[in-house]
Amino acid sequence: MDLRDLRVGYQHGVLEEGEAGNDPIDLFLRWIGVAQATAQILEPNAMTLATVAADGRPSARMVLLKEILDGDFVFYTNRESLKGQQLAANPRAALVFWWEPLERQVRIEGDVALTTQQQTAEYFTSRPRASRIGAWASHQSSQAVDRAEIERQYADADAAHPGEQIPVPPWWGGYRITPSTVEFWQGRHGRLHDRLRYTREDTSWARVRLQP
Repeated sequence: MDLRDLRVGYQHGVLEEGEAGNDPIDLFLRWIGVAQATAQILEPNAMTLATVAADGRPSARMVLLKEILDGDFVFYTNRESLKGQQLAANPRAALVFWWEPLERQVRIEGDVALTTQQQTAEYFTSRPRASRIGAWASHQSSQAVDRAEIERQYADADAAHPGEQIPVPPWWGGYRITPSTVEFWQGRHGRLHDRLRYTREDTSWARVRLQP
């Protein structure tokens, strides 16, 4: 296989300023709504989360967007994981959404803060029981001897928390990314893609078109 020969001609949409509007959060909600209604997209809220360690080493992984609170993008995880450690050292992050059938991408950069205990508890309670037990069982990003060790940890956590009343683990919680820039990308024919970037300016946004 020659990777140089792999290419797709984008032709499904356009992104014009009049359609985009002046509020990137509103446009994002419209775009993810379309993605959610597109059957070929399994998890429209899946996003790449990029973080940077204290020594400058970058790291990226897929996580799930779970809320948008007052314009902030929110996800939840084990705060003792690698991403949690990196966000504690450098509370800034970048997000990327990629919706292939729509030929659309959204890039977000901003500062990061923790969700409140109440916000964390409200979301944690909404999760399926198995996911809540898993939060207690997994020492995320730590080395495991084998799969059996992880399954024993799950069984122990399950036995320790019978029923539905499962508290939030003290090491588990959410993060809010307050966007400073949001860029929308729409694939176009001949690689002349549409790119609109919004930059926060106090209480409003400045919008510019970028070269493809």
